Amino acid sequence: MGYKVIAPVGDNLQALFIGMKEFPTEKVFLITPISKLKEASDLSKKLEEFTIETEIIETKGNVLEEMFKAFGRLTSLYDGDELIVNVATGDKLSTCAALSASYANGLKAFGIMENKPMLLPIMKLSYYNELSENKLKILKHMNQNTCLPLKQLSDNLNMSISLLSYHINGNHKHKGLKEFRLVEVEEEDKNMCVKLSDMGNLLLKGYITPN
Repeated sequence: MGYKVIAPVGDNLQALFIGMKEFPTEKVFLITPISKLKEASDLSKKLEEFTIETEIIETKGNVLEEMFKAFGRLTSLYDGDELIVNVATGDKLSTCAALSASYANGLKAFGIMENKPMLLPIMKLSYYNELSENKLKILKHMNQNTCLPLKQLSDNLNMSISLLSYHINGNHKHKGLKEFRLVEVEEEDKNMCVKLSDMGNLLLKGYITPN
């Protein structure tokens, strides 16, 4: 049995084969923008020669959001220990996006240095597992561009303002959504309101509700 390798398609596709020497590979997921579909298709044919199954995941629009969506789907289908991410195959932006998604999901990831794979220091700690169902529920009822008053959010969630405030602000023992940098708190007309941060929005893009 080998790993299921997640690899962004970018400027250094040869890095995929360097990684395969160190990490036995069973299947490769090529995350590629439309502009790189031909390169992904050619690479898929090469992998077939090694009898390695390949799936091309086409992305459109915002690279970070699409990367988190792709990782969310894959982590819902496979155990995290089965997956490993080769960030060295992408361009600068897709490499950064893949690394961010690896951290968020607590997945093993590696780069290439001097033609050798180098594991990156990522703890097996998924951001999603750190958040309670209540915290995720709050995030799903919020909008990145709209700052919702606490009272309105409380009514929407059928959750008391005190409990809502606890999940947002936390306490000395437990972090709240604000300290996780997933929400931003502002004051409008003397009322406190909350909205999703950029990170909160990204995290939701990769959140897949279990069936």
